[in-house]
Amino acid sequence: MDLTSKQRAQLRGLANSIDTILQIGKDGLGDNLVKQANDALEARELIKCRVLENAMLTPREAAEDLAKRSRSEVVQVIGTKFVLYRQSHKKEKKDKIVLVKDKKPKG
Repeated sequence: MDLTSKQRAQLRGLANSIDTILQIGKDGLGDNLVKQANDALEARELIKCRVLENAMLTPREAAEDLAKRSRSEVVQVIGTKFVLYRQSHKKEKKDKIVLVKDKKPKG
């Protein structure tokens, strides 16, 4: 799923009010951390992660690697934090994020 600029802006706005749930340290992105990210994305669709100072990866590298491994989209990277989004496939999800669609120009 490729996010449009309007969708990224919408998700950035939603991300302001969420807490950081994953921290990436000197051990990097192990299988357990990827599993936690997948579980969190399935439950919440939008997660915020933080890269600690002693990490071997930059926040951008960590965001791109984790997004690839969790099949999610990088919404934003600011300082040591980044936000990932993946649409949940749960049919009974009550608080699903609905993204706005860009209107196609007439003509």
